[in-house]
Amino acid sequence: MTIRDLEPKLVWGLFDEITKVPRPSKREEKIGKYLVEFAKKHNLDYQCDAIGNIVIRKGATAGYEGLPTVVLQAHTDMVCEKNSDKVFDFDNDAIETIIDNGWVRANGTTLGADDGIGIAAALAVLIDDTLAHPAIEALFTVDEETGLTGAFNLGEGMLTGKYLINLDSEDEGEVFIGCAGGVDTLAYLPLVTEPAPTGYAYYEVRISGLLGGHSGDDIDKGRANSNKVAARIAEQAARLHAARIVSFDGGNLRNAIPREAKVVVAVPVKESLKFVGDAIALGEAIKAEYAFTEPNMDIAIAECEAQSVVLAEAAQRNLLLALLSVPTGVLAMSAAMPGLVETSTNLASVKFVDDKIVITTSQRSSVESAKEYAKLQVESAFVAAGCEVVHSDGYPGWAPNPHSQLLETTKQAYNSLFGVEPKVRAIHAGLECGLFLEKYPHLEMVSFGPTLRGVHSPDERLEIATVEKFWQLLVEVLRTIK
Repeated sequence: MTIRDLEPKLVWGLFDEITKVPRPSKREEKIGKYLVEFAKKHNLDYQCDAIGNIVIRKGATAGYEGLPTVVLQAHTDMVCEKNSDKVFDFDNDAIETIIDNGWVRANGTTLGADDGIGIAAALAVLIDDTLAHPAIEALFTVDEETGLTGAFNLGEGMLTGKYLINLDSEDEGEVFIGCAGGVDTLAYLPLVTEPAPTGYAYYEVRISGLLGGHSGDDIDKGRANSNKVAARIAEQAARLHAARIVSFDGGNLRNAIPREAKVVVAVPVKESLKFVGDAIALGEAIKAEYAFTEPNMDIAIAECEAQSVVLAEAAQRNLLLALLSVPTGVLAMSAAMPGLVETSTNLASVKFVDDKIVITTSQRSSVESAKEYAKLQVESAFVAAGCEVVHSDGYPGWAPNPHSQLLETTKQAYNSLFGVEPKVRAIHAGLECGLFLEKYPHLEMVSFGPTLRGVHSPDERLEIATVEKFWQLLVEVLRTIK
C-alpha cells in the first residue's frame, strides 16, 4: 500500500505528487512551476506576483454565485531537516513516504506535510466538481518558514475574498483564530583563532537523540536544547581542565528546537582522564534533568584528531557567556487564554561561518510589547557577551475575532459532522494571517488542519485518520458558508 491508496484518494494523490517536488524555503521554483502547470492543465485562471506567490481561481458552483469569495491559503515551502546519517538532497530528491501504524512519515527526513497537505487540500477543492462552494481563490505563498517573505510581499490585487481559511494548522478538532508574532535576533562574534597549544588531546562531544520540534508549538514541552547542553559541557571543561574550544556546531533552522550539536575541545593531556570523567558525570546529570522529556538523549565523548588552531581565549569566553546567558524556552504563559504560551525564545543555531561565529535565535509572543521585551532580553545577554546584534523586521501576530461569521460557520460545520464542538484556540506558532490582515483588514479568518506531530524535524508525521476529517470539514464549511 502507498499513500495514494489512502482516503480521501484525491487529497492523498495530490499530496503524493507534492512530495516528489523539491521545495526548500527560498527555492520554491519547482513547486511554483508545478502549480502553474496544474492550473493550465485544469483550465483554471491563475496569477503570479513578483515574489513568487500564486493564486489559482475557480468560479462559484450553481446557487453560490452571490456569496463572498473564499480564500484557501497554504505555503509552498517546507522545512528541510534530516538525520545526520541520512544521505538526501532536498533540492533534487523526492521525499520517501512511509505508512507507519496509522501515520505517514518520511524516511529520515522531514515529511513536508507542513504545509504540503494544505496545498493538496486546496488543489483538491479546485478540481473536485462534486463540491458546492462560492468562488475560490487558492493562495500559495512562498518562504513562510524562514521569514514569511511571500506574505510580507503579497502583490497588489491578488485577493478579492472576504473569508480566508488558512490550511496550516496541526491539531484536528481545533480551530485557530489567533497566532503569535515573531522576530529573529542574530548575534555575531569575531571568529578569532590562535595556534593550537602543544601537549593537548582533542575530544568531540556530540549531543544527539533529542526530540527537537517546532519552536512555537513544542516550546512548552520541556525539551532540551542541544546548544545549551553542549555549552554546559564545554564551560565545565574550560573551567576545570583549561580546555580550549576548537569548533562549535549546533542546530540548523531558526524555527526548530535544535536536536543535535557537537563541540570539539582541546584538553591538556595530563587532564584528559579527569576531563572525560567529569564530562560523563555532567552528561548523566543533564540526562537526569530531562529524564521525562528527553528519554533518548545521547551525549557521546570521543577522542579525535589533533587540530591546528583553537579559539582565542577572549573569543572562547565571549562565546560561552553568550550561549549560557541567553534565555531559551517559555518566558511567559498567557493570562488571557490558560494553557497558551504567551512569550518564548529559542536558541536555534550556532555556526562558525568564515570569520564570524553566528548565533541565531527567534522570539515569539501574542503580545507585541512582550515580544519587544523578549527581543531586548536576548539582545542584552548578547551585548554583555561582546556580540554584535541584528534583528529581523519581525512579523505581527493575529488578534482573535471570536465574533467572526466564518468562525461560527466552521464551528457549526464541525458539530454537524462529528457531533462535538471543536476547540477554539490561538496558537503560539506564527501564521501568515496577521500579515494578510494588514493588507486586507476586512478579512475574516480561521485556520484548521489535520494532526501533525514532530514538525520541523525528521520525526514529522501526519495522522492518516485526521486527513479525512480535515477534508470533510473543509468541504462542509464551503458548502454551508453564508
